[in-house]
Parts: sequence; structure tokens; C-alpha cells
Amino acid sequence: MADFLQLLVAGLATGAIYALAAIGFTLLWQTSQTINFAQGEFVMLPAFLALIAMNLGAPFPLAALIAILGAMVILGLTFKLAIVDPLIKSGPLPLVISTIGVGLLLKDGVKEFYSAEAQPFPKVFPETPFSLGGANFTYAQIAVLGVALAVIMALNWFLAGTRTGRQMQASAQNPTVARILGINVNRMIFYTFLINAILAAVASLLIAPSQFAKFSQGEQLGLAAFVAAIVGGFNQVRGAIVGGLVVGVADNFAPTLLSAAGLSSAYRQALPLFLLVLIILFRPQGLVGRKEERAI
Repeated sequence: MADFLQLLVAGLATGAIYALAAIGFTLLWQTSQTINFAQGEFVMLPAFLALIAMNLGAPFPLAALIAILGAMVILGLTFKLAIVDPLIKSGPLPLVISTIGVGLLLKDGVKEFYSAEAQPFPKVFPETPFSLGGANFTYAQIAVLGVALAVIMALNWFLAGTRTGRQMQASAQNPTVARILGINVNRMIFYTFLINAILAAVASLLIAPSQFAKFSQGEQLGLAAFVAAIVGGFNQVRGAIVGGLVVGVADNFAPTLLSAAGLSSAYRQALPLFLLVLIILFRPQGLVGRKEERAI
């Protein structure tokens, strides 16, 4: 039972980070029909922005703020104006291909201009262990889970409890009617890109201390977030949350289950794809998503 609790908490902490990235997938799809295959690199980059700021002498809190603001400018404003706006009228395929190119550009840019080696990142929370119910945890695990869930709750409150948030939801559900009602849909879409950049930056700052900052980190993160969005339901923010937690927990339990089945732990890397296939075959709308008819 103790081992189960340890794996569960670790999985929830990882899954909450996946959920932050998956929510970005969902928000961009809902508002602008953009599938951002550079999302993993969006999560990778802010950690390096923070490292650059710290190398220039900034303390960590200021470096983290610089990373978030830098993400908003590069991954929010610039990405929308330079990539999405010129290509969105050409249909989904050119936009998808361009996001793949953006991901390669960010990854190779960090590799060439910063380092190809994994970079240690300051510990945001103490790694001090403690026991509860016979299970061993660290304060960092609990803090990461708490911060990620707090950000998710704040986003849900913003979307449901503020006028701007409700206008964003209206713009996502029916942009034509939203325009008739006087909502500036383009502005709401722009806000969505900024929110996605903030979520990516928070996820980056939470995951970098435990996994280091690596130029290739976005590959695994992007796949996990994309699968999480589909598993939960690509057209629902709550689906991205559920999917992220499911993928995170499954990923942490995978080595134990594979070992019990007499299989190599190397198969752990295939778990997200296995979940993706199962969902597509048996519940294509996701665990909590809704069915919809839409040309893709």
C-alpha cells in the first residue's frame, strides 16, 4: 500500500505538469483551430530563459519572472503574429507543418546557442523526505502538485468567473455569434496564446529541477501533453486536466506493472502511444470530452 501511495503521488505531480501543457493544446484548438506540435519545445524553452537570466546575475525569483514574460513575448505574441496569423487562412495542414518547424527551430536553437548538455536547474522546493502512512514522499513532490493544481484552479476560475474568461469561452464555442454580441474575438484568441505561454512557462519551471533543462526535453513532454489532451478530450479544458493526470499516473506505474508482467521497462516509452491507440479505438472523444462534428 505504501508503494502504491508513493507511485500515485509521484504520478499525480508529473501528471499535473502534463495537464498544464495539455490545457494549452486544448485552448489553442478551441479558439483558433491550431494544433501546436511545438508545445513540448514551448515547455522546454522557459527553463533556458531563466538560466540565461541567472547567468547574468538575476536571483531565481526574478529569473522566473523573466522566463514567464519572455515566454509570453516569444511563445505567445511572436508565435501568433509571425506564424499563426499568416497561415491560419491556408487551412490546418500548413499551420501544423509550421508548428513542427517552430519546434525544431527552438530545439536546435537552444542546442547550438546554449548547450547540448543537460543543465542543472535550481531546486525550487526542498527535496526533504517525509513519511506519511508508511509511504515516503518529498516536499518537492507535494509542492509541485500543489502549485500546478493551484494554477489550474486559477485558470478555471478565470474562464468561468470573469467577464473576459466567459468571452473567451463564447469565442471558442461560436465565434460568429460572439462577434454579433460585440465580443472582440481576435483579442480573445490573442489572450489564449498568452495564457498558453504562461502555462508552458510554469510547467517548465516546475519540471526542470527534477529532470534538468535539456534541449531535447520537449520531445517527450510534447508527446505526453498531446496524448493527455486526446485521452481526456481535446475539446474540453477539464479533459486536458483529467488526461494529464491519467498519463502521469500511468507513466509512473508502468515500470512496476511491466516488471510484474516480465517485460522490459524500455516499453515504458511506448505507453503514451498505447493509451492514444486505445482512446482512438474505443472512445475517440476522450474520457470526458464531447462528441462533435467538425472538418479537420
